[in-house]
Amino acid sequence: MNKSSSTFSKNLKLTVILFLAFFLSSCAILSHQEQLTHQLGNHSLVVKSPSGEIVYTALPGDAIEVLHLQSGEKEFPSFAKKELVNSVEAKVVESDRFITFQNGNLSAVINKSDFSVVFYRDSELLVRQKKPILSKEKIVFDFELDDSEKIMGGGERVLGMDRRGHRMPLYNRAHYGYNTESNQMSFSLPAIMSDKKYLVLFDNSASGYLDIGKTEKNTLSFEAVGGRNAYIVFSAKTYPKLINNYVDVTGKQPMLPRWAFGNFASRFGYKNQQQVLDIVDKFKHEDFPLDSVIIDLYWFGSDIKGHVGNLDWDKTTFPAPLKMIKELKQQHINTILVTEPFILSTSSKWQEAVDQKILAKDEHGDAKRFDFYFGNTGLIDVFDKKSQDWFSKIYTDLSMQGIAGVWGDLGEPEVHPDDSFHFISENNMKVTGDLIHNAYGHQWAKMVYENQLKIQPKLRPFIMMRSGFSGSQRYGMIPWTGDVDRSWDGLKPQVELSLQMGLFGMGYTHSDLGGFAGGEVFDKEMYIRWLQYGVFQPIYRPHAQDHIAPEPVFHDQQTKDILRDFIKLRYRMLPYIYTMAYQNSTTGMPLMRPMFFEDEADKNLIDVKNSYLWGDALLVSPIMVANETTHKIKLPKGVWFDFWNDTRYDGNRLVTLPTSLETLPVMVRGGSFIPMINEINNTQNYSSQNLVLHYYADNSVSSSSGMMYEDDGVSRSSLENNEFELLEFSSKQNERQLSIHLSRKKNEYTGSPQQRKLEVVIHHWKTKPKKIQFLGGSISHKNYTYDQQTKTVRVLITWDHDDAELTLE
Repeated sequence: MNKSSSTFSKNLKLTVILFLAFFLSSCAILSHQEQLTHQLGNHSLVVKSPSGEIVYTALPGDAIEVLHLQSGEKEFPSFAKKELVNSVEAKVVESDRFITFQNGNLSAVINKSDFSVVFYRDSELLVRQKKPILSKEKIVFDFELDDSEKIMGGGERVLGMDRRGHRMPLYNRAHYGYNTESNQMSFSLPAIMSDKKYLVLFDNSASGYLDIGKTEKNTLSFEAVGGRNAYIVFSAKTYPKLINNYVDVTGKQPMLPRWAFGNFASRFGYKNQQQVLDIVDKFKHEDFPLDSVIIDLYWFGSDIKGHVGNLDWDKTTFPAPLKMIKELKQQHINTILVTEPFILSTSSKWQEAVDQKILAKDEHGDAKRFDFYFGNTGLIDVFDKKSQDWFSKIYTDLSMQGIAGVWGDLGEPEVHPDDSFHFISENNMKVTGDLIHNAYGHQWAKMVYENQLKIQPKLRPFIMMRSGFSGSQRYGMIPWTGDVDRSWDGLKPQVELSLQMGLFGMGYTHSDLGGFAGGEVFDKEMYIRWLQYGVFQPIYRPHAQDHIAPEPVFHDQQTKDILRDFIKLRYRMLPYIYTMAYQNSTTGMPLMRPMFFEDEADKNLIDVKNSYLWGDALLVSPIMVANETTHKIKLPKGVWFDFWNDTRYDGNRLVTLPTSLETLPVMVRGGSFIPMINEINNTQNYSSQNLVLHYYADNSVSSSSGMMYEDDGVSRSSLENNEFELLEFSSKQNERQLSIHLSRKKNEYTGSPQQRKLEVVIHHWKTKPKKIQFLGGSISHKNYTYDQQTKTVRVLITWDHDDAELTLE
């Protein structure tokens, strides 16, 4: 049964009301509870407190929400939870002093005397919530931490992976030109994850603080100036399952269109129509793959200031935009435009915005005006349905012109007066800016996403935004890490930022490759290293201020040659990357995965912020300092191979790799399958009908498995309608023989191949095979090769998708 998350407390399936002031006997309470359980089921518990009600609700995946409803106060909306949350069964047990509310393996034990709560996973104590402080001016939820607990979370910050000992503003604000330290950035998240494998989400969109043992050593504190009085505790026995439980409540990331994983041309910014067309020609001439071009603010004005809010083509800079978009589309290049939520008083739409009352208001009900970098402005009230309709029409018109994606910038909002007033139409509430500041980008993304589903219901939206809130992933949001300094110090925190965000559902967090701000002199090595790393991050998008070209096609021949090979590798690896996207959309598993996923008992791995797992098979350790001649990596357990030369390394130790400018430290786990395709220069040419399946053999790996996800690359309903296929691979190996089993879970979709030509590449096979068989028959010598120097076998087979086995002896 489904329930609206904003009203479920009013429609509870079971309410056990405990009038503690009168204190009934334990037996009487239990008898009443049992009667209600039998009649109505058991999903929620309401406890009467002196100040109001406390509602405990069982949510999917071992999660419990605690919501305080003050007497006479209207419930503030939840932005974090998805719109429909499935009800789950819970169990209530009563004693003289405590009430236990149990959901799966997670229990909340409520103290009747002071309303403090202790959370357990089975019999293991996870965390204790002290008596809260709740008033109109301040909301505080405090939790007790263990002495040795490591805590991640808070969203985009540059503080190290363990955020303990920091007090962080919960207020989205851009940090221009940041590098190796930042306590406040564009995308704060009011949530933490403990190494004890629980997660606490403060479901509050207001201005506040997250204090992790800074003010008081062993106290985790969520503070806000008002808003929703609620938090949710999640629990699981593994980190991936904990993330899965979190996205079951906050929402899963929809699949992106396949072209989103290709190469972007982007800068601040292309100043006119001819420059856009020339840049696309330049990529083609230099033999660089390209799928998209992003046009910054010059599309609505000839200079930087004074034009924000026009939201229409400037005919001096872009005289024939529809012709340009059509020409690009004929070359299979997607056009993406920047938009901002500000309407300058000097813009062409200012009077219309004022007349139609679509801007946030001042205390008199007039449009709230204020100054910021771009000029005197108002802010679109994206919470108001009237404003949403006005703003959505602009996006509809752009989509009808052929625009393929939306880039939402400045959506913290960059400047947001606390005393501006917004109207939340869905809840019929008038609120000040400080109460919903952190949800502004989230609500904006929701508006764009839902509008795209209306006008193009069959296609997957592309929505890139700088700021959001917990749960923004369910609206397809692709965040980036803001206006980073163009330097080695700017590169250093990028892995940390993506890993932290990925733990909380935002698996597509990525950086402006090469750095955005400053950098008066081109640093060739830094630039190459950053763009090499980008091949192994979720979105590949070089972007910067244009006094130094961010696009590799404008640099020297060596730089172009190195980066051309890397970008082409990115395209060859699309089946592997796309499979990670499927895993993210179905389970919440991030594409970039922290090293502590490998050994959850080793707390020291939590602190690793310069290496990560790229999917199941690859370990990536970007080079982040100049002139590095050797590079150290701590390998997890098992056997690992150098991705570039197949050199074998035993794991569970520190290894030192030689470096070269042409390669990046990337290791492959022994027993891994990596599906690839042959070279393409645009995803329009993508096909996995000819598939290259790499397998990394080693006698120490007696069995292993892998998979590949495939669909048509564009349809929004691929997952829900089962219009996809899963190719599954497994291996068994001993000293004499290797067997690779192939199977396919077949679901029809447009363009699904009926059979595949497979080139199976087996790495680290020590001698030429005596015999190779497929489907019980021998493979002739003309259909396989063996390279003695690289120890590699290449076998060509045709697979009709029935279960099949390839064996080598």
